[in-house]
Amino acid sequence: MPKKRRPVAESDHYLTAESQKALADRLARAEGHLRSVRQMVIDHRCADEILLQISAVKAAINRVAAILVEEEMRSCVTSCMPGSEEERLDRITRALGAILNSK
Repeated sequence: MPKKRRPVAESDHYLTAESQKALADRLARAEGHLRSVRQMVIDHRCADEILLQISAVKAAINRVAAILVEEEMRSCVTSCMPGSEEERLDRITRALGAILNSK
C-alpha cells in the first residue's frame, strides 16, 4: 500500500498554474493514446502498429517527466543554492552530467 503523502502547502508549489495545466493536458493526450493502444490490442492489430503507438506514449510520458524535473530543478536552484544563477546552473548541469554518464 502506498504511503500517504502530506498535503502540499501553497508555498511549496513549484509548478505555475500555466505549467500545471500544460502538464495535465500532455498527460490527457498520453492517456488518450494509451486507450488507443489498448483498443488496438483488443482489435488484434499488427504488432508493428501497436509498438509504434507504444513508442509515442512512452515519448509523451518521458516529456512530462523531463518537464517536471526541469521545473523542480529551477525551483530548487532559485531557492536552495547559493551563488549567481549561472554558477547554480553550472553546478546542476555538472551534477546531472555525472549522474547520466555513470554506468
